[in-house]
Amino acid sequence: MKTAATEMFGIEAPVFAFSHCRDVVVATSKAGGFGVLGAAWMTPEHLEQELKWIDDHIDGLPYGVDMVFSSTSTTVDFKESPRDILPKEHREFINHLLDEDGVPPLPEDEEKGWYAEYARNLAFSPEASEALLDVALRHPVKLVVSALGVAPDHIIKRVHDHGAKFGALVGSVRQAQKQVEAGVDLIVAQGSEAGGHTGQITSLVLWPEIIDAVAPVPVLAAGGVGRGRQMAAALALGAEGVWCGTIWLGTVESELTPDMREVLYAARPEDAIITYGYTGKSCRAIRSKYTEAWLRPDAPQPLKTTPLQSILSGEPFRRVERARRKDWMTYSAGQIVGRVNEPTTVKNVMYDMILEYAEAIERLAQINEA
Repeated sequence: MKTAATEMFGIEAPVFAFSHCRDVVVATSKAGGFGVLGAAWMTPEHLEQELKWIDDHIDGLPYGVDMVFSSTSTTVDFKESPRDILPKEHREFINHLLDEDGVPPLPEDEEKGWYAEYARNLAFSPEASEALLDVALRHPVKLVVSALGVAPDHIIKRVHDHGAKFGALVGSVRQAQKQVEAGVDLIVAQGSEAGGHTGQITSLVLWPEIIDAVAPVPVLAAGGVGRGRQMAAALALGAEGVWCGTIWLGTVESELTPDMREVLYAARPEDAIITYGYTGKSCRAIRSKYTEAWLRPDAPQPLKTTPLQSILSGEPFRRVERARRKDWMTYSAGQIVGRVNEPTTVKNVMYDMILEYAEAIERLAQINEA
């Protein structure tokens, strides 16, 4: 396969795999695609460990990192307990529901240890993001992607001076145009079917609009992509590749716990719902008692200020994980989750996508000949 994206990075297939798991990143690049590590939820020390491991295992193949360069995040004093920096009403609401449903509380030593570290990892301040970028640019990354907002000029310049490309995730034409004006090299157009933070425009409407608006800047199609026929449709619409996230969650390489994987395998497309209870922003995740709790009439409004709602979710998530209460478990996932129903490998996902893509192209060729 030969597209602007494969030529830009010297890869065999225009499949970009976003994952929080280093194993998925390496396996994707080794299978001919391009792995992108989600680094926003990491400290600089953690990111250094992950990138060193990737460098040691990826055989010199290209890979990238995905970060948050947001100017709207609130600086949080992480010297305090995570519980102390959150509104009492919100903490008591969700923890009371867990208490009532028999989910054991978080031990005090975990609150002082694990939960404090979890909160620090969510420091999306400009200073924290630049510290992560410092780490990334000590490694041979070929792509840095801004997952939220337009990065400052000096950030994009630093990436270009490193010899890497800069990309941006967008959910509207207006966002895409702002990113191109800022000097990005690659746009990821993400339809509303996607997992995680997503907009309101569906993929088949959004992709061609953005492709037309930012040409000749290459566009990757994202949002509910996990099959070869979808990749064929994306390329037919003018995309230069696809960006996938949810489809890797069911692989043996992914970061999910065995319990969360079972929840994922059982989920249907309609179970990937929009919730504000996860991060305070519009986020598509698996329906559970946790997401339903924030829809109750007596629920407080989710905390809109980044990253407070994300920090708030840490304690209940840990309680649920320790108790193995799958009915309360949730995770960011798109509507393609209905295809994620059994264990597999990254290599098999890539193989199936390419095979189905080839079959789709052959079918179109036969139709044209007729």
